[in-house]
Amino acid sequence: MIKINNLTKYFGETKAVDGIDFEIKKGEIIGFLGPNGAGKTTTVRVITCFLAPTSGTVEINGLNVIDNSLEIRRKIGYLPENTPLYHDMNVLEFLRYMAELRKIPKLEQNSRIKKMVEISGLGDVLGKNIGTLSKGYNQRVGLAQAMIHDPEILILDEPTSGLDPNQIVEIRNLIKQLGREKTVILCTHILPEVQATCNRAIIINWGKIVADGTMEELITASSGSERIFIEVQIGEGADPMDKLRTLKNIQEIALIPSAGSTKAYRLETKKGTDPRESIFKTAVESGWTLLEMRRERTSLEQIFRQLTMN
Repeated sequence: MIKINNLTKYFGETKAVDGIDFEIKKGEIIGFLGPNGAGKTTTVRVITCFLAPTSGTVEINGLNVIDNSLEIRRKIGYLPENTPLYHDMNVLEFLRYMAELRKIPKLEQNSRIKKMVEISGLGDVLGKNIGTLSKGYNQRVGLAQAMIHDPEILILDEPTSGLDPNQIVEIRNLIKQLGREKTVILCTHILPEVQATCNRAIIINWGKIVADGTMEELITASSGSERIFIEVQIGEGADPMDKLRTLKNIQEIALIPSAGSTKAYRLETKKGTDPRESIFKTAVESGWTLLEMRRERTSLEQIFRQLTMN
């Protein structure tokens, strides 16, 4: 669907994108992440044919962005972070105008506009001027215009900015639904949004790709060890710490402050091992009441910081 090979982009002597490679298949929902100045926006602008690459190739369905710019633009719906809207037009006028620009046949325009209004929840504000709407409704109008021509690829830059929690959930569900039929690139700084919505993340830093994979792959690759939290209730007898230290694959144990006879521990284990069964058996044999045991997963935020702090 999208194939990027050795993409490089200079602005004067500044190298914004430094020889990156990745592919995106149809139906993937990709989280494209990076700190400010990492090259994320520049890459997106090359994909959307807004900028030409200095070197390397970007292909959409086999079409090169240099030679087939107009045809590629027809295949893409783009919602930039600062949505360019005509504030003196009402919502319906604007959507009809966008349908005309996208050369949607006259007989299909009403049905397309109706569908976008339903998807984006704009029914209550169709007759209102865009300039009078809240930021959340502006985002909805921007999302509607990005999808009105039924593009194969959707590129959404901070699509939930300004939305309330209920609207955020609705947009997340919409993105997941769209991902069944379209390729979606989600550019955002809200990392939990990527974990909740995307099936793969690409992280760029200083113009280079520093991570590319599913959430599971990124978590596995970033962790030198894994953590298990346990909480036990004990009676008289040996300190649980002594017995926990004897278990195989336990590298480090930290006591977490707790009240009464309850003891809580965080165990660092060797990467790729799972000592939970041994912990459970030890608790039973020792007469402890195991109140809680869970794996503590590395968050995407922790991975992002590890990869982009330098």
